[in-house]
Amino acid sequence: MNFRRTTLFFASLILLLGILFQGFSISLWWLLIPIHIYLLILVLGAIYIQHNFYLKSRNNLTPHHEKQIMLTFDDGIHAEFTPIILDALKEKNVRAMFFLIGKNIPGNEGIVARMLNEGHTIGNHSYSHGMWFDLKSVRAMVSEILQTNGLLESISGMPVRYFRPPYGVTNPNVARAVRQSGLISVGWSLRSMDTVATSEVALLQKLKSGTFPGCIVLLHDRCEVTSKVLTDYIDYCKDQGYTFVTLNS
Repeated sequence: MNFRRTTLFFASLILLLGILFQGFSISLWWLLIPIHIYLLILVLGAIYIQHNFYLKSRNNLTPHHEKQIMLTFDDGIHAEFTPIILDALKEKNVRAMFFLIGKNIPGNEGIVARMLNEGHTIGNHSYSHGMWFDLKSVRAMVSEILQTNGLLESISGMPVRYFRPPYGVTNPNVARAVRQSGLISVGWSLRSMDTVATSEVALLQKLKSGTFPGCIVLLHDRCEVTSKVLTDYIDYCKDQGYTFVTLNS
């Protein structure tokens, strides 16, 4: 959905309602309904990256009918759990995408190099991953993105191509920052919610029931529960005939 087109539509609708009901005794609350709907659309567009409301993202693999899936891991690097995740992927011969937070890279350059050497794809997940990242100016966002790119490129020697917005939140500023940085935004189609999972059984069941051809799976390599269920989930997917790919495959 085009942001400017939607804004123009609702502004026109509110103006039209004002003209139509001019001189009529009508509650102001009825005239405010379109504004409330409009604000709701803006909020939903911001928090659901799959809607591509402000920013077009890769949320699924194409073609959708092929039994391929992509594992993605956010918020690394975690000094304890990221190596465990990498061990499981290596054992199962699976490639994945890792969206790394810039501030976590210093001191963990060897882990980034291992990701690359083992065929994984690395992406940018901002430098700070601050709670209010999406409220920053475009310039501040671009600065964070470029700072993280610099750290990653100093290790890989290759340009960074992919970005995942912190928390998957988008807005016009995020969209401009991503475009100015020349990166491709990557979302997801299966959100594991592993950051709040307390049960390995429940997490594994959620992953199994939510898997479909072409899905991009959101996981976090900072979560112990994820490291514990990953091997079983990979085995399940392989038993179902799925293969694992990345955007660089």
